[in-house]
Amino acid sequence: QVQLVESGGGLVQAGASLRLSCAASGFTFSTYSMGWFRQAPGKEREIVAAINWSSGTIYADSVKGRFTIFRDNAKNTVYLQMNSLKPEDTAVYYCAARRSTYSSALRREYDYWGQGTQVTVSS
Repeated sequence: QVQLVESGGGLVQAGASLRLSCAASGFTFSTYSMGWFRQAPGKEREIVAAINWSSGTIYADSVKGRFTIFRDNAKNTVYLQMNSLKPEDTAVYYCAARRSTYSSALRREYDYWGQGTQVTVSS
């Protein structure tokens, strides 16, 4: 049974940092690409960052230079380090797994999803 469990969300002030974690189980983590998406109230779910099996990464323009995605295959975990947080980063953040060694920015190309973790950034 595939499980993706996010953690690390919370309420912070603008300019602060948070690190999200996503613990994966039930599949061969090292052969999957992983992504972080977010969804703000009233908006579509959007890509934040993705990482492939060899740690190649892609980022949304809005987070480039502030967020970093990385993975630890020994721990079956993918992380999202978020620095210089802004109020517009407020959203539910979702971890997703794609049954491919190639990463993707497209929501429809991911096979498994976590339950999400809330990130709220106050001004």
